[in-house]
Amino acid sequence: MPLGTLDRTPPPFFKQGPSALSKLVVFSAIALFLMVADLRFKVTAPLRTALAAVIYPGQWLVMQPIEMAIGVRGYFTSLEQSRTLEAEALKRLSEQASRSQQVEQLNLENRRLRELLGLRDRAQVAGIGAQVLYDAADPYTRRVVIDRGQTHGVKAGAPVIDEAGVLGQVTRVYPLVSEVSLLVDPDQAIPVLNARTGLRSIAFGQPSRSGDGMELRYTVANADIAVGDLLTTSGVDGIYPPGLAVARVTDIERAADSSFARIRCEPVARVQAALHVIVLQVSGDAVPAATDEAPAPAGKASP
Repeated sequence: MPLGTLDRTPPPFFKQGPSALSKLVVFSAIALFLMVADLRFKVTAPLRTALAAVIYPGQWLVMQPIEMAIGVRGYFTSLEQSRTLEAEALKRLSEQASRSQQVEQLNLENRRLRELLGLRDRAQVAGIGAQVLYDAADPYTRRVVIDRGQTHGVKAGAPVIDEAGVLGQVTRVYPLVSEVSLLVDPDQAIPVLNARTGLRSIAFGQPSRSGDGMELRYTVANADIAVGDLLTTSGVDGIYPPGLAVARVTDIERAADSSFARIRCEPVARVQAALHVIVLQVSGDAVPAATDEAPAPAGKASP
């Protein structure tokens, strides 16, 4: 076959239709037309609405993992914030409770100090204010140590009172501190007067279950004394001012085979909880001297 008779046109399989440039011009014109039509006449608004309604379930489904992640992070964040706020609230609550206890303690101390000053005024005797530091180390005695000594004018044998009544007596004096034997000490005794009947007696320290007992000794069995009677200082020893509250009668035992009654008393002073006390100043010649071997408590005399 001669070469001139061959068909030089591409087979149908390789036909590409319109050229790329023609397609670009046509589609550009259509896009421009649609943009102008949508801008002027909103022709694509219904189409957009329908399209949004169709693809919304897919969008919601795709967003769920993200929403769950945000929710979990927010949960743990809020949990941590809640714990932080709870810790701060507990801290503020503890601080307020501590302040409240301090206020109550201060009010109690102020009330006791006012009562103590009032008792000193009623005693009409000069006194030295002191604070109880600690209990003495000797387990066989009932003594406390106060923060006043020789340099403050404290003398051996001086009475010591708190806001309720007589607490004890100074038995050892050091330069800066002093040792006070409480009324419940076994070696301590004090002349007392029954405020109801005027009966005089001597109250001795008597250990009891609570450690705060006293006992009236050498009181006849038929003496006029009853449970609840208030015992005050009689003043006959020249050391304790008269009229200071000492103890109350709590129990009376009268045995038929004994001429004396056994009378137990309870001190009115706070022998276990005293904090602020007053050391009364008495005349020097009326105060017995105390020694380290045997402290000389006031009122250690026979009735």
